[in-house]
Amino acid sequence: MRWLLVGLLIVAVLLHQDFWLWTDRTLVFGFLPIGLAYHIAYSLGAAALMGLLVRYMWPAHLEESETASPGAPASEVRA
Repeated sequence: MRWLLVGLLIVAVLLHQDFWLWTDRTLVFGFLPIGLAYHIAYSLGAAALMGLLVRYMWPAHLEESETASPGAPASEVRA
């Protein structure tokens, strides 16, 4: 799963450069420029990818240190 998410992240970075839509005057739904529609879809995809990254690649040791001492001040919590 880790390599799949890394691959998706690389693809997302490459797709962010949408130079192929810079001169396209196509309208989506009759009023929305295609470049803006692309960025709306890209933003939704990026949010979904971020959710997957947090769900499957978040370091578990960070959660353990927070739950080990819930009443400790921030200066006593080890990173």
